[in-house]
Amino acid sequence: MPALIEARNLKTYFPILQGVIRRPVGFVKAVDDVDLRIVPGQWLGMVGESGCGKTTLGKTILRLIEATSGNIYFNIPDDILDEIETAQKNQNDQQLQYLNNQYDLTTYSRDRLKGLRKNMQLVHQDPFSSLNPRMKIKDIIAEPMQVHNMGSKQDIFERVNELIRLVGLSENHVNRYPHQFSGGQRQRIAIARALATTPKFIVFDEPTSALDVSVQAQILILLKELKEKFNLTYLYITHALTVAESVCDTIAVMYLGKIVEYGDPSDIFTQPMHPYTQALILSTPIPDPQHKRGRLVLPGEVPSPSNPPKGCRFHPRCSRATEICSETEPLFENRGSNRKVACWHPLV
Repeated sequence: MPALIEARNLKTYFPILQGVIRRPVGFVKAVDDVDLRIVPGQWLGMVGESGCGKTTLGKTILRLIEATSGNIYFNIPDDILDEIETAQKNQNDQQLQYLNNQYDLTTYSRDRLKGLRKNMQLVHQDPFSSLNPRMKIKDIIAEPMQVHNMGSKQDIFERVNELIRLVGLSENHVNRYPHQFSGGQRQRIAIARALATTPKFIVFDEPTSALDVSVQAQILILLKELKEKFNLTYLYITHALTVAESVCDTIAVMYLGKIVEYGDPSDIFTQPMHPYTQALILSTPIPDPQHKRGRLVLPGEVPSPSNPPKGCRFHPRCSRATEICSETEPLFENRGSNRKVACWHPLV
């Protein structure tokens, strides 16, 4: 199946500036050489500790943060990707530059990128800060359609009412302001705004972490219904592994700027292969006082992304680490039809 999102060798570095003239003395490697493929209709969960680069990766794919290097392709045929690979293999720089100028989002100008924006949307973690407190709900939801000239004033008005009903609110709510709603209702409004341009791909950045458990469940049910109704594709960023396990059809585990494991939730949560994935799962509480998980305490602290360890980035905290782990970075290898892991000594 052709990929909807194809990210290759993606890097996002932030300079560390010092001195009077703010000269860069180093870089925070938030996303470091990540390959990611998302197919249409997929619900991909991106999990990991806070600060591992999940949000930066999502915003880089949307071009809200500029990539330092790498390529991002959106909804292009596999034969074009094959042409790009062939040009890279043959070192045909002229052909490669031509193809990337046509299809690589990192090369798009602002005007060209605007035409693509309506197909790619973002729902932020905090719905209160992501909604303009001076705008009424009808104007918040209508704004994306107005920016992209999607119909007349009457068409937009009808679309706003349709969307507000779709997310479980009433048409009577559209003349209110964000502060007049609860956290769950505000997140529903943010989802309605994301749906306004009929996108194909939505990035959710911790959309339920600021909500009560009962409201979280309602929002997740809503996302599932919308995905099935409109055949949407999700990148769902979260540190709540239980949420990712219950709703996502694929899981990617991220550590210190790199994806270290990828696969189906049933495989990831029952038979984790990377020691970091195992530690994450064992640290997740389960709602059953009669059942206890084993415990795995990781030594040390998470290394600084400005100075990551050589070789495997997890090796200073890994009990299975050997000499090769500290010297050579592991390859991201296939371990089944939909299973990948970057580890020299995976758990089996």
